[in-house]
Amino acid sequence: MGRAIAARSAYRLFHNHHTIEPLLEVFGHGTRAFEVLNEEFRLRVVTEAAADGLSLIFTFAWWVDSDTDAEVVARLVAPYTDAGLPVRVVELYADLPTRLARNVGTDRIAAKPSKADLAWSDAHVRELDAAHRMNTDPARPSVADDLLASLPHLRVRTEGRAAEDVATEVLHWVGVWST
Repeated sequence: MGRAIAARSAYRLFHNHHTIEPLLEVFGHGTRAFEVLNEEFRLRVVTEAAADGLSLIFTFAWWVDSDTDAEVVARLVAPYTDAGLPVRVVELYADLPTRLARNVGTDRIAAKPSKADLAWSDAHVRELDAAHRMNTDPARPSVADDLLASLPHLRVRTEGRAAEDVATEVLHWVGVWST
């Protein structure tokens, strides 16, 4: 969906695996060096993009009940807000069966080679779903709510929807007329 938005606008896609994949090869997932460099690389990219006035689509899974994740998101947002540039949060959500079906798409695996082991990737999505809440819910407060209250925030349910349809909704909300 991020690619569909980028294809129809001036936004540039910076997804979480742009930093994950090269670090996995060197350090392995979850190691101290991986975690430190992953956050540093993301922050550097966002900082330079903000300095150049580039509009980014940054995609990743955020554990909305985690103080640590909220702090990371605040650090990633800061270069834009400090520069007086707009930040908008689009939260895409779908049920687990939909996410599992999308997880095996060939374009997704091409962009995220570490997910090529489909059995592992399926299990990983299920484990994360069981262990962490990755979406806000207006009926259930979360740590993410304070930060999100300070930013324009759109929640989009994506089950049964084509990426182009979601891109149209998001770009309309952002105020960008897509091509």
